[in-house]
Amino acid sequence: MNRIPVAILGATGTVGQVLAVRLAEHPWFVPVALVGGSRSAGHRYGDIVRWRQAGPVPPSLAQLVVQDMAPRDVPLAFSALSRDVAAGVEPVLARAGVVTISNASAHRMDNDVPLVIPEVNADHLALMHQQAGRWPGIIATNPNCVTAALALALAPLHRAFGLERVVITTLQAASGAGYPGVPSLDLLGNVLPFIEGEEEKISRELNRLLGTLSSGGVEPAGIRVGVHATRVPTVDGHVMTVSAGFQRRVTATEAGEALRRWRPPAEARRLPSTPIEPLALHDQSDRPQPRLDLSLGNGMTVSVGRIRECPVLDVRLVVLGHNLVRGAAGAAIQLGELAALQHPELAALLDVRHRWTDG
Repeated sequence: MNRIPVAILGATGTVGQVLAVRLAEHPWFVPVALVGGSRSAGHRYGDIVRWRQAGPVPPSLAQLVVQDMAPRDVPLAFSALSRDVAAGVEPVLARAGVVTISNASAHRMDNDVPLVIPEVNADHLALMHQQAGRWPGIIATNPNCVTAALALALAPLHRAFGLERVVITTLQAASGAGYPGVPSLDLLGNVLPFIEGEEEKISRELNRLLGTLSSGGVEPAGIRVGVHATRVPTVDGHVMTVSAGFQRRVTATEAGEALRRWRPPAEARRLPSTPIEPLALHDQSDRPQPRLDLSLGNGMTVSVGRIRECPVLDVRLVVLGHNLVRGAAGAAIQLGELAALQHPELAALLDVRHRWTDG
């Protein structure tokens, strides 16, 4: 069975490790190159990585020697680089013809760079064709770890009722800050009411994801977004409390029904990383909770609960997403799967058994 050879950039970091775990046994992709910092380069991955995942380093990757330069001879790369490093490295790969799926924010808002959640706006991947004038490869991006879950939860409501205003408070887990992240004495028993740049990213990205693709690019949705971003002492899982207002008065019952009726589009359902149930609705008054609901759909399911009417806007609800999976590594792999079906050079590398038809 043909699998596409891939590189993992930033393979020793938190998101890079989750990419490594999920790509090691992936049906479409096979990691052949791991890229890390200069101190890791030249060492076997299993010897140098400070492993923070459950279970051992995947045996197929443990023996690979870490490189300090991103390879230009692989067709597909998954980037878990920091924003500053990604800003320079990813265009170099695109100029070399590599398809780069980036978890970094460096190029998310470029006019010709797709920002995509396959269940929400798979059609936006068509922007990759507009990059042809810049380089032979492409850069495509998945969203911020909060926006990934938030947009998936709000997209069905926006399609049904027209979202106009939304106020969000995030309760973001410690792992979202990477490793070693926030000092324990700053976070334990505490809430930090500021995460640099987070509120602005959520607002911009939500409007882009829910926007409309046109010949000139993406027309943002025009939703007024107010965000309070906080860091809380949970390990994994971002919780968001949301109040939403629509073009007309919407009841909690209507909102719940719209979420229950929603199904992802066919192109998203075809992808190996798309869970059977991308959205899980919880009727219990105290759900969702990270401890109970984070692993649904192998971390790719977004949980929604406490849907009730809002005396200020229209509807209130609580959203939970796995920040390292749905909000990072899993989202990047899912987008890579979509690109593998739609990008001509990648599609040609896939085994014919992966060619899907509606029949």
